[in-house]
Amino acid sequence: MAKKAIKVIGIGEAGQDSLLPIYKTWIEQSERLVGGDRQLAFFPDYAGEKLSVTGGLSTVVANLQKDDKETVVLASGDPLFYGIGGYLANKLEHIEIYPALSSIQESFSRMGESWQDSVFLSVHGRPMTGLAQKIDGQSKVCLLTDDTNSPQAIAKYLLSFGMDEYRAFVAEAVGGPDEKIGWFDLHELQDYEANPLNVVILKRVQEAPVWPLGIPDAEFSQRKPDKGLITKKEIRVLSIGELQLTRTSTVWDIGACTGSVSIEAAKICRDGAVFAIEKNEADLDNCRENFSKFRTDVMLVHGKAPERLNEFPDPDAVFIGGSGGEMKELLHICCSRLKANGTIVLNAVTIENLHNAVKAFEAEGFAVNITLAQISRSKPILHMTRFEGLNPVYIIQAKRKETAEC
Repeated sequence: MAKKAIKVIGIGEAGQDSLLPIYKTWIEQSERLVGGDRQLAFFPDYAGEKLSVTGGLSTVVANLQKDDKETVVLASGDPLFYGIGGYLANKLEHIEIYPALSSIQESFSRMGESWQDSVFLSVHGRPMTGLAQKIDGQSKVCLLTDDTNSPQAIAKYLLSFGMDEYRAFVAEAVGGPDEKIGWFDLHELQDYEANPLNVVILKRVQEAPVWPLGIPDAEFSQRKPDKGLITKKEIRVLSIGELQLTRTSTVWDIGACTGSVSIEAAKICRDGAVFAIEKNEADLDNCRENFSKFRTDVMLVHGKAPERLNEFPDPDAVFIGGSGGEMKELLHICCSRLKANGTIVLNAVTIENLHNAVKAFEAEGFAVNITLAQISRSKPILHMTRFEGLNPVYIIQAKRKETAEC
C-alpha cells in the first residue's frame, strides 16, 4: 500500500488568509500539522497533532518516519527557497511542495523592481563571514536575515569594508498586518531597529572601486620602514594561477604578511573561504587594513604555522609564502590535510629551501612542478627606459602523484 504523501505548503505573514481554499481544506483534513511556532499559531483550533520544528529538523524527520499519518508541513513562502522543503525532499519520499508568494517576491514588488537580476544570499542562521567579497561589485543583492544578522548588523558590517555605495530597501513583516517598508542609506540603517521578520535588498547607487587580478604592490599597506615584505604582483599572479582556484575553493595562506595573496584569492573564491596565518604581530594591522580596503573578509590568526592550522577547515589549495624554518612538519600537515585534487604552492627564494621543499613533497608522495620566475620591471632613465630585475623566485606547485598523472 502506497504511503500517504506529505504536503509541504507555503504560508505568508497573513496566515490563513494567504492560503488557497484547497490548502485550507488539506490542513483541516490532515492528522498532523508540522511547522515553526509562528506558523502553527495561525491555526489555534487545529484538531490534530501539532509538531514544532524548533526541536531540530532531524528530530522532525524521525517523527515523520514513525507512522503514516496525513501530514501537512507549513513553511514560510516558497519552501524550496532556503526553506524546509528541500531538506525534507532529500530525506523523505512522497513529498509534495505547494509554494506561496515568498517574502522575496513580495519585497521586490513593494520595491517596484525586477528580481531576476539580483544576487540572493542568506545570513539566516549562518555567519556573515565572507559576505564582503560576495556582495562587492554586485548591482543588486537580496539578503535573508535573522535576529543576529539584522539589517543594523549588516549595515555596520558593510561599512567596515567601506561599501557605502549601496542603499538598502528593508521590507519588514511583508504581507502581514505589521508590514513596514523603507529605503535607508547604510549610515542610517546601522542605528535602525527593524522587525525581526525582514528582508534586506541592497542596490548599488554609485560606482565602487574595482580591483582586477594583479593589484599593484603600492596599493597595499606594508610594514615601514621595511617595505617589500609582500608577494610581488607578478609572482602573486603566477602563484595564484598555479593554485588552480575555483569560485568555491577553501584556501590557506601561510605567512600572509600584507595579505596580498589572501585578497587576490578571496576575490576569486567568492563562494569559498580564505584562512590566513601570520607570525609577525607587526604585520597584522596592515593585513587587516588591506582586507578592509579591498573588501575581502578573510579569517586571520596570529601564529607560527603549523600552530593553529587545526583551527582551519581542510583546504582545496594552500599557499606558503614562508615556512619559518618548520618546512618538513608544515608540509606534512598541509599534505595530509589537503582535499582530493588539491594543490599546494610554495614560493622559495633560495636553492636550499627549493631543495628542502622538493624532498619534503616527494616524501609525502607529491609530484612537483617548478617555475623559476625572473621578472624585470621597466624604469625611466632620462628620456629612455631601462629594466630593473626583481629577486628570482622559485614557484613550486605540488599535487598528489595520482592527481598529477591524470
